Amino acid sequence: MTADRIRVLLVDDDALVRTGLRLMLAGAPDLDVVGEAADGADVADAVARLRPDVVLMDVRMPVLDGIAATRNLDARGGHRPAVIVLTTFDADATVLEALRAGAAGFLVKHTPPERIVDAVHRAAAGEPVLSPTVARALIDRVAGGADPVDERRRRARERFALLTERERQVARAVAEGLSNADIAGRLFLSVGSVKAHISSALTRLDMTNRIQLALLAHDAGDD
Repeated sequence: MTADRIRVLLVDDDALVRTGLRLMLAGAPDLDVVGEAADGADVADAVARLRPDVVLMDVRMPVLDGIAATRNLDARGGHRPAVIVLTTFDADATVLEALRAGAAGFLVKHTPPERIVDAVHRAAAGEPVLSPTVARALIDRVAGGADPVDERRRRARERFALLTERERQVARAVAEGLSNADIAGRLFLSVGSVKAHISSALTRLDMTNRIQLALLAHDAGDD
């Protein structure tokens, strides 16, 4: 395998699902399925050993679910692949938990093969696997979370204040579901500068991806 190929780890307790995903991804010339795991409890070791670029992770598994497994990757440090969670229902509230845990996005299991392949490419490139419309809908649903709204907003604003003013502007635009090009046009920046501000904001907040940044910006609300 060459360095420019995308390494994929499949995690699902259903062997038939794993086989279907493997066959589906085999048709893409630059993707390599480097391993499989049948439960979230096996993910951290598989990631350390196989060093995938992308993990396709089922949400519901018998020992350790996909959300906990995603959180564990952050807790252990080291190599951190992009995680795409797989779910049966796109309105499942657990998807929001997965995004907060650091997943790059989600796919429903009946997603057409070409879109799954595209999602893997996008996740490997550091892009969210959510359309702006879906991102906005998911972010809007955060208001129905378990934490009291005022307390959640207070904590979010404390963290949001750690960012520079420009980083906050970019983060708010990300929360609107805007692309890097759209953000650049709005704020009169180059696309490269937008990417740099997003990267610095993620580093400053110890976050994994722009979806987490968008959720924080949403929770913090307007100044």
